[in-house]
Amino acid sequence: MAREKRHSLRVGAFSVVTAISALGLSQVACAQPAPYGGYQPDTSINSFNAAAQAASRGDVNALFNYEQIMSGGLFAMYPTYWRMNLDLNAQSSAAVAQFVRQYPNTVMVEKLVADFAETKAASGDYASVRQVANLITNPDRSERCAIALGFNHGGDTMRALAEKSDVWLTTLKQPALCEQLATEMNNNPLISNQDRTARLKRMLRKGKTGDIMALSSRLGTPIPYSALSEIQLNPNAFLRRFGTQSSSQANQYLYLYAIGRIANKSYREAAQQVDFDIKQDNQRSSRLLNDETRRYAYRILGVERMGYTTDDGFSSEAVDWFRSSLDDDFNYEEAEDYAKAAIRFSRWDDVIEAISQMEAETQKSSQWQYWLARAYEQSSDGSKRNLAKKMYQHLAKGNEYYGLMAKDKVGQRFDASRMGGSNLPNVSSTDRARVLQNSHFARAFALYNADASRGYANREWNWAVKQARDSRDDNLIIAAAQQAHDMGWLDRAVYAADNTDKATVLALSYPMPHKDSVVRYSQLAGIDPAWAYGIMRQESRFVSSARSNVGASGLMQIMPDTAKYIARNLGESYSASRANSGDTNIRYGTWYMSDILAKLNYQPVLATAGYNAGPNKAKRWQPTYGSLVADQYVESIAYPETRNYVKHVMENATIYSSLLGRPQPISQRMGTIPAAF
Repeated sequence: MAREKRHSLRVGAFSVVTAISALGLSQVACAQPAPYGGYQPDTSINSFNAAAQAASRGDVNALFNYEQIMSGGLFAMYPTYWRMNLDLNAQSSAAVAQFVRQYPNTVMVEKLVADFAETKAASGDYASVRQVANLITNPDRSERCAIALGFNHGGDTMRALAEKSDVWLTTLKQPALCEQLATEMNNNPLISNQDRTARLKRMLRKGKTGDIMALSSRLGTPIPYSALSEIQLNPNAFLRRFGTQSSSQANQYLYLYAIGRIANKSYREAAQQVDFDIKQDNQRSSRLLNDETRRYAYRILGVERMGYTTDDGFSSEAVDWFRSSLDDDFNYEEAEDYAKAAIRFSRWDDVIEAISQMEAETQKSSQWQYWLARAYEQSSDGSKRNLAKKMYQHLAKGNEYYGLMAKDKVGQRFDASRMGGSNLPNVSSTDRARVLQNSHFARAFALYNADASRGYANREWNWAVKQARDSRDDNLIIAAAQQAHDMGWLDRAVYAADNTDKATVLALSYPMPHKDSVVRYSQLAGIDPAWAYGIMRQESRFVSSARSNVGASGLMQIMPDTAKYIARNLGESYSASRANSGDTNIRYGTWYMSDILAKLNYQPVLATAGYNAGPNKAKRWQPTYGSLVADQYVESIAYPETRNYVKHVMENATIYSSLLGRPQPISQRMGTIPAAF
């Protein structure tokens, strides 16, 4: 990631010793010898960028040379990692294990082993995956699936099953190895026929031919490709002759496949077809559609309808379809869709039903505990209303979005002064010294100051925070965050502070750089400075040179076309470099926030959604008739990215309002969403 503008610490080849001196510390970095040879003083950072360039051009001989030059230093593992990573498939598990032994407990060991496991899993070399699986300590989702694939094919089928809940019934896009695992798990001896039937129904909805054939075959009701192909070409022809068919299990599956194909093109046409078929079937002396098929046909309609909320708006018919599909076989995405639709239309009994369909651990999350409390709050049953109060009181202990919402429900207020306010924490000289005596943080700071690719510095930093958190060393994390904050490396200071359990680091989690500009331009634009900071923290984490993959730039992440629109309205000539600079970017961003706010009923939740997804999308998500409480609007936003974005910005703005001395409760800030006309 690009970084915030730095002060006097920005130099070229920057040794760790120099970094410590610049930070006012006298001790040599990592004075304690490393397990693989020691590094005092360290100079391997001086060769880092050149070695990285050799890696980018695939120069193996140069990398061998840098392995010698950098040997024994803080960054000794990098040229070896780069060399091995040039052709991971050609590496042996023994060579990877040797790398682990040589550079234990480092992030590049973690990365090499995980990348090796993914590469071998993708090529079908599951034995090699199993040989390194226990060396991976912090796998992401794709890496977990790689490990599970290894064990699914031998050694420990139960370990493979650990990923079942995340992959087996999922129909949303997931990593390729997770798709592969779900398909291959069909042959896991611990998968039951009930499991296979549940997955088959989802694959029938999605139209995944290969999975349908494999699952139905294992269930003893093989569905031939020819039958699927014929329905794919003309589902209506199959449905017209369905009444003359037998009520066999194969035909139940084919019926769902046909409805899925129609629903994929038109949920409305599919709904008419299902209603017609069930009415016809009810008139038969012997029904062709069994209860399970009927229920899942309605499930297909509910899921497909929720996929069209951005284009067609919301409709309570989705709630009705989900209710008609009730059984004990919901996956998370189906239960979430059901819950969101029910929340949108204040169908509180359905909210309770939808949440009950989620896994027990999911139900315990703050998100669904909040909505369960909201549903109980509406009940005529006094015991449920009392339970709602207790649930709110428990949630109110937190300061994230749902915790802040719960605070308002029980009459509490967020008070930044109780968390140190804008005062930076007191960090002892001992803890400051410990930061750069810690090899992980030492590497992160040295990379940051050596102008290395920011991805390397961030990875080392995040690993350092994880190691300290695993050791429950909050003082070390806070000291590191304080140093990063002082250097202007604000995004990593925020990351570190957010990963502690200390209640006195608010100034590190919610810094206020460019305060004069933010307040002045917000006031000129007629918007709340706390909201501007809320947007900025979410957009760029205060990295002034941040650039998104779609071209948004600067602290406020403004798209080039938007910047041109702003400049034109301000009577200025457009300049990309000026638009992306800190002060101008803030001025442009606050003006644009004001512009969107005026276009969207002066409603900050709508304007926040509009800042992320565009004003037209935010309008389209407004209720058609009547008003809607803002938390219900937010929870039903069709785009997951925008939904989470709005929650975070509202949370940020509420906290910043307290820091700026003008506290405003989150529910008051969010208000009510008016009808679209």
